[in-house]
Amino acid sequence: MRKSAIAGVGLAAALGMTLAACSNSSPDPTGSSSGAPVANAPVTITYSNFISNSGNEGNLKTIVDAFEAANPNITVDVKTLPYSDYFTALQTDLAGGTQADVFDIEYANYRGYQADGVLAPLKGVDTSAYRASLVDAYATDGTSYALPTSFSTVVLFYNKDLFDKAGVSYPTSSWTWADEKAAAEKLTQGDVFGDYQPISYYEFYKTLVQAGGSFLNADGTAVAFNSPEGIAAAHWLVDKSGSVMPTAEQGAGTPDFDTGLFTAGKLAMWHTGIWLFGTLAADTSLNWDIAVEPGSAQQASAVFSNAVGVSATSEHKDAAQKFAEFLTSSKIMVDIRLNSGWELPAIADDAQLAPYLDKGAPANRQAVFDSLKGVALPPTIGDNQAQMQDLVGQDLTEAAAGRMTVEEALAKAEKEINKLLG
Repeated sequence: MRKSAIAGVGLAAALGMTLAACSNSSPDPTGSSSGAPVANAPVTITYSNFISNSGNEGNLKTIVDAFEAANPNITVDVKTLPYSDYFTALQTDLAGGTQADVFDIEYANYRGYQADGVLAPLKGVDTSAYRASLVDAYATDGTSYALPTSFSTVVLFYNKDLFDKAGVSYPTSSWTWADEKAAAEKLTQGDVFGDYQPISYYEFYKTLVQAGGSFLNADGTAVAFNSPEGIAAAHWLVDKSGSVMPTAEQGAGTPDFDTGLFTAGKLAMWHTGIWLFGTLAADTSLNWDIAVEPGSAQQASAVFSNAVGVSATSEHKDAAQKFAEFLTSSKIMVDIRLNSGWELPAIADDAQLAPYLDKGAPANRQAVFDSLKGVALPPTIGDNQAQMQDLVGQDLTEAAAGRMTVEEALAKAEKEINKLLG
């Protein structure tokens, strides 16, 4: 899953982490549906993507073939790029006016593209076909400018055997931070850690929402996290380090450290994404499950999402939108994604998604969909996004290491990020 956190709750998705995007029409037996009129004369549209790179090219081809069969007057010319190259190539195309008719985007760059006018407004979309928190993330002033193709969420993983050994009840959907903290303290025994949650920008903005706070002020011109809610959220992350979770010196934050701890039975609870289901399910000795992450003032989950938009300069907007809707809501797409494990479709029809619940560990896969009922909105600030994220992570890491207090770290981050916003 490409980790672009999505909003919408909200994403997170957030992540709430039916079928058929039709407008004033119903899906036909082929799975084709759209509010956009069918092209009368043969047309060829182009689609530039990263979502199928590295193993899902064949799955995408099956969807495209089905679309073309249902729409014989429309041909789709697909171009697939690695994620690492995709956005540089897209920026070059946008600058030169050579972008595809339909192209992949992420939530992190949606607002910039929409503000720059490169995305066509989508007309007649049946937004009820999609999870509300996901489709709303790609809408501005009530108009959709992109449609979500897929999502993953962050949930609370836990080792049932460690809970049983410590005599601690399993996490439930009604847990709060206080419940998680109490359990983590009891579960931290010997070389077993009770909890692991990365000290990072992504975790901070989410826990800030869980605490009832906001990262930016209402108009996005200044930070709002240096607040009682922000202090509580930062303490929630920072105070775990060296108590119920390992410190950086013990390896926290290094690649795959947390995965190794969990699979070795040395970690009782773990805040991470559902993209790890396959990895953990392969180890049949693990006895684990998941729950929606606890909150303080409220539950709020991080959701990572991809989407597709139609170029504002496309000469075939109707055909392009018809393909975008098919790609994101058709039955064949849903079946292919569920059967192949190629991320989750963003549709709202629980009946179509039901097979996902029976695909083995974890048993509580329903928590994936429950996490979409409350999603933490990731703040985006444009060109300085990466710098903002790094600053938050660095300052909180300093607090976790004891080189400054939480209050000092947030005050420093506030000053630094307000300069970026200014």
